[in-house]
Amino acid sequence: MLTDIEIAQQTQLKPIQEIAAEVNVQPEELELYGKYKAKITDDVSKRLADKPDGKLILVTAINPTPAGEGKTTTTVGLGMAMKKIGKNSIIALREPSLGPVFGIKGGAAGGGYAQVLPMEDINLHFTGDFHAITAANNLLCALIDNHIQQGNELDIDTRRIIFSRVTDTNDRALRNVVLGLGGRIEGVPREDHFMITVASEVMAILCLAEDLADLKKRLGNILVAYTRTGKPVYAKDLKAEGSMTVLLKDAIKPNLVQTTENTPALIHGGPFANIAHGCNSVRATKLALKMADYTITEAGFGADLGAEKFLDIKCRFAGLKPSAIVLVATVRALKYNGGVPKDMLKEENVEALLKGGVNLEAHISNLQKYKVPVVVAINRFETDTDAELKTVEEICLRNGADFALSEVFAKGGEGGMELAEKVVAACEKPSDFAPIYEDSLSIKEKIECVAREIYGADGVDYDAAASKAIAEIEALDPAYARFPVCMAKTQYSLSDDMTKLGRPSGFRIRVREVKVSAGAGFVVVLTGAIMTMPGLPKIPAANRIDIDENGNITGLF
Repeated sequence: MLTDIEIAQQTQLKPIQEIAAEVNVQPEELELYGKYKAKITDDVSKRLADKPDGKLILVTAINPTPAGEGKTTTTVGLGMAMKKIGKNSIIALREPSLGPVFGIKGGAAGGGYAQVLPMEDINLHFTGDFHAITAANNLLCALIDNHIQQGNELDIDTRRIIFSRVTDTNDRALRNVVLGLGGRIEGVPREDHFMITVASEVMAILCLAEDLADLKKRLGNILVAYTRTGKPVYAKDLKAEGSMTVLLKDAIKPNLVQTTENTPALIHGGPFANIAHGCNSVRATKLALKMADYTITEAGFGADLGAEKFLDIKCRFAGLKPSAIVLVATVRALKYNGGVPKDMLKEENVEALLKGGVNLEAHISNLQKYKVPVVVAINRFETDTDAELKTVEEICLRNGADFALSEVFAKGGEGGMELAEKVVAACEKPSDFAPIYEDSLSIKEKIECVAREIYGADGVDYDAAASKAIAEIEALDPAYARFPVCMAKTQYSLSDDMTKLGRPSGFRIRVREVKVSAGAGFVVVLTGAIMTMPGLPKIPAANRIDIDENGNITGLF
């Protein structure tokens, strides 16, 4: 079979104006970025405001493994399969970060014959949204340090600056840095910490903002530091929100592209799910619901991360109600959870599959707690045996979830038609969606609810600094105590220990750091050893990516 990039480069794309016409977008409502991608102006949302919303379908997955589960591939393939069975559908995805593209995980544009295109553009600079977010974030940082250098009228305590610079590549050398060296005119020396752009509060704000005015207000509410007497300092105190919004005026507009079968797709925003809230923008999702009868969207990493945050943060803020949830799994990933080494996953092993199947059972049970119909999509590989597939089907049926095979990687939309039919049927079932915890709970009660109900933990242990931070946040503003929690946790396990596979029990979650993202509107909770700036592996993907004299890119996946 051809590689992802070879398939992408051989696909005949339609002009983006033709794709837009399929979802009722006029040529004058597009801002073109070449032939095959465009931003959609606010005029579309205004024109379609009174149109009834379509059905919202969330695609999530079991905990990711080195074998790969194909969640984005399934999302794209399902959108194409909907079209194959005569349904009017659109896909809504996150934008890939350059960190994984050049690191170890690869891009996030799907795979095989279920991709969003042009994949090279989407995986690289795309329409410049991430660069704009990085620039706006770092402008605020520059204004903080300049304010201190120019007399520090706000009396900012340089030891309590909590807003960090970002860059959109994995770079462990920037995790801990010292700024302002070189003498008096070079600035005031202090310690700082870089994060990856997708972990920035600016990214979260862009993805949660309803419009430009809401974006500006949220940016102004970013808590950046404390004074030497302990009072909060916000971005608006530095008069930063106006210039930051100017940098984001185009980035807030959703991007329109197409799949390998010319199905429309909106791609906008890209917070990581293990260290941020893991969903594409509210604007893109709401716009998609007006454009088509079925909107297929995804949330990052496993259901314990991306789906939980989609349901407890994004849906809570935006008033969204999913009609169905698709849970992606693979036979080989379940065998890996059952203790089979990566190099032996091709061999039939029903015993290990049953042992690892508890991870699938945990995610089905968790998602059912949100009172939304669940369909399990098994992303099929050629090494899967009939006995193994039958075992997975039995696990699904025993746990009250419908089941379908997906072969969209190899067959495109045709390989997802069974799944599409099952999802359409699920959308017709009763859905009484509700977040898993109430706003009125305390911050610790919300953390413990997620830890017990979703992770399966026995309880939560707080470092002294984390407990102190929670008390300070709740005392700072009563509204902050009502914020949802955004749990930063390893994606590889239901616990906060990446080595605990399957469905671990008898463990406790360790909370080591807590901070409020006052502009985004949630409280970030860092657990275990999770980091907000990844590092590159020994052999990064960047070493395989190249371009020839004709501009043809190779090595992207």
